[in-house]
Amino acid sequence: MLNYSKNFWIISFGLLFFMMSFNLILPELNEFITKMGGADQKGLIISIFTISALISRPFSGKLSDTIGRKKVMYIGIGVAIIISLLYPLFTSVSLFLTLRLMHGFSAGFLPTGATALVTDILPENKRGAGMGIWGVFISIGFGGGQAIGSIIRKELGMTNLFIAASILGLISLILILCLKETLQNKVKFRWKLLKINWNDIIEPSVLPAAIVMFLSTFSSGIVLTITPDMSDFFNIENKGWFLGFYAFSTIFIRILVSGLSDRIGRQKTLIFGLFIMSISMMLVTFSSEWKLYTIGAILFGISTGISSPTLMAWTADLSHKQRRGIGASTLFIALELGIMFGSASTIFTYDNTLYTTKYSFIAGSIMAMIGIIYLIWHLKYR
Repeated sequence: MLNYSKNFWIISFGLLFFMMSFNLILPELNEFITKMGGADQKGLIISIFTISALISRPFSGKLSDTIGRKKVMYIGIGVAIIISLLYPLFTSVSLFLTLRLMHGFSAGFLPTGATALVTDILPENKRGAGMGIWGVFISIGFGGGQAIGSIIRKELGMTNLFIAASILGLISLILILCLKETLQNKVKFRWKLLKINWNDIIEPSVLPAAIVMFLSTFSSGIVLTITPDMSDFFNIENKGWFLGFYAFSTIFIRILVSGLSDRIGRQKTLIFGLFIMSISMMLVTFSSEWKLYTIGAILFGISTGISSPTLMAWTADLSHKQRRGIGASTLFIALELGIMFGSASTIFTYDNTLYTTKYSFIAGSIMAMIGIIYLIWHLKYR
């Protein structure tokens, strides 16, 4: 593990603090928008964030392959720091959703540049293991933010929660400043670089990984939207309960099986991960108290801990060297679409009652099974 470069460890810690920054506030946003009178628009908290991230991906992918990985990351982290400070100043539903839209650009830029940079520095024969280790840091940031967000809000108030998110973003920026750029033959920024053609949006070679990413992250959109409310249904004070257990288990499994896809292949590993995801969604569907619900959270973490680094490694395998930024962008476009459609689906399946949550989670289980069918077909015929 210690054989990875200094650049690898810096970007890993940088992503940890970045992920913690915008996940810190997430468990409290349902209550935040409810107090503004927007309880019926909870599904938009995630959806509108992913829409702007989705729109920004083609730009971040192209710029990452032209002006450099680091400059793209600067844009993402700068937006995150500023928007986090603005949240307490916007007290209407429409203005709050506007900020969520703007905040999504941070997720559209920084992870794209970071993924391209990590792909540059990881040796091919250790790519699956390296992505797994990198994913551990991301998961710690994700789960750590989710787990302590409610605690900070309770002890220090909502305004200070947003300030804490901004400070974490600043730490991430400091770490990114210490990175060594990996893109060779960079060009200076020109406005014409913002002109996007179809081949700047999609990298065809990585479409198999992108399809599986979409089908797997559909469940993530459902989880991010509904689980804060389910904590209330089960009388759990911490709204990040599900995501905290999810993060713990995904960190553990990433450490345990980080090199699995390097040994048995990407598709077989993904079939295993999606099967566990389908089971986890069904467990949550039938949970009527916190115990089964928590087991579902642990299994969901195991499934994503297996699938996510494998998808990253598979994308790196499939990407052309000169188009790694666009390849990463294509994968993240699929991720955003999956989360967006999963989150938006709750508008039709969930009416703020425990009973209706089952319809949402059944949909997530079905999408995971479709992913398994696609992978079996791909493994056999492609």
